[in-house]
Amino acid sequence: MTYTIKQGHNKFYIGNDENSIRAEMTFVPTGETKIIVDHTVVGDEFRGQGVGDILLDKTVAYARENGLKIIPLCPFVKARIEKFPDKYKDILG
Repeated sequence: MTYTIKQGHNKFYIGNDENSIRAEMTFVPTGETKIIVDHTVVGDEFRGQGVGDILLDKTVAYARENGLKIIPLCPFVKARIEKFPDKYKDILG
């Protein structure tokens, strides 16, 4: 299945707009070169379909494109980075 990932204010999400979010990953800029990824939520209709990983990939691409490092405070993001350290080692802050 293909999902349209949208960028909102300090987040990437699936939904019609920021008032009807069905899945999201949020982050908080900290300093000039880092973002704290602090929250991931995936609606029941998307569970088990890899939507969290898709949101993480989009957030990681954003960090790389903007020369940012990620501090993973979200338990989901932290677990994925620990599971695949080579995939994410360049963006860890």
